[in-house]
Amino acid sequence: MTDAAALHRATLTLDSHIDIPWPHSPDPFGPTARHVDLPKMRQGGLDAGCFVAFIPQSARTPAQCDEAWARAVAMLETIRGMDATRLGITARLCTTADAIQSAHADGVLAIVPAVENGHAIGEDLGRLAQLRALGVTYITLTHNGHNLLADSANPRRDLGDGETLHGGLSPLGHQAVAEMNRLGIMVDVSHLSRQSMLQAVQQSRSPVVATHSCVAALCNHPRNLDDMQLDALRDTEGLVQITAMPPFLRARGRAEDTSVADFCNHIDYVVRRIGMAHCGISSDFDGGGAITGWADASQSLAVTEELVARGYGHSEVGALWGGNFLRVMRAAEAVAG
Repeated sequence: MTDAAALHRATLTLDSHIDIPWPHSPDPFGPTARHVDLPKMRQGGLDAGCFVAFIPQSARTPAQCDEAWARAVAMLETIRGMDATRLGITARLCTTADAIQSAHADGVLAIVPAVENGHAIGEDLGRLAQLRALGVTYITLTHNGHNLLADSANPRRDLGDGETLHGGLSPLGHQAVAEMNRLGIMVDVSHLSRQSMLQAVQQSRSPVVATHSCVAALCNHPRNLDDMQLDALRDTEGLVQITAMPPFLRARGRAEDTSVADFCNHIDYVVRRIGMAHCGISSDFDGGGAITGWADASQSLAVTEELVARGYGHSEVGALWGGNFLRVMRAAEAVAG
């Protein structure tokens, strides 16, 4: 029988979506009340994390876009500041797949920057190159609420949103996807409307990733992907990273009852439907994610234990915990190259 703890230690484990508290972000090198800090990553054997600069949607005006841009840059500087050695822990800023693998080989934690919500770029596509220069590896095109790039899966009535604003991607959104491809920034389709997501899949020259989404067939939530969307990911070598967000995992019952078993049910579904190469793992910790058994980064072994109990072996666990994500990351880098 596979030793889950030994397998977990030997695996490059990557969580593809972690929020940071803002504007008051406690020192991640020390113990905090956060779901993810560096001691919790060490304790849980979590080797790499995509830390996101989350931008809440606001009015689609130049002033509000500029405010979103300033927030994104400030948050990214905080994330970049995690590249340090302190209190007996070394963390390294990693902006390529090779760098993540090197950090793992060296036994140091990998900090991978990303942005959630393209609202931050406004109408200035030149900001995308600036974000890549700051280390951004992926951009979630929208959050809750339509922006200038695309329609969201969750329109914001308080911002005057109808069901659709652009009918999917806007003309600017199509240009943004092309520019992200040119720069090697992965296109994150989590939070997109169904139409936006399918258009992004077809538009992008590199595979897209849904960095924190689940399966609509198991839980009918606007943020989850239906079978046609999953098939589109398979057909374009894309990826969905199942996330530990209770409302996305289980429609009935209290959210606190959601378990690692529920989480792995969604992994099982994706693997059966579109194949092992198109599924991965994310938490959305400090952005609402947390489930019974995997309540913070220190409990990350529980996911591997459940996968092993379901018959997943060394190669499968490695693919789910980071291998598939690195594949998509490398594909984006190759298109840019």
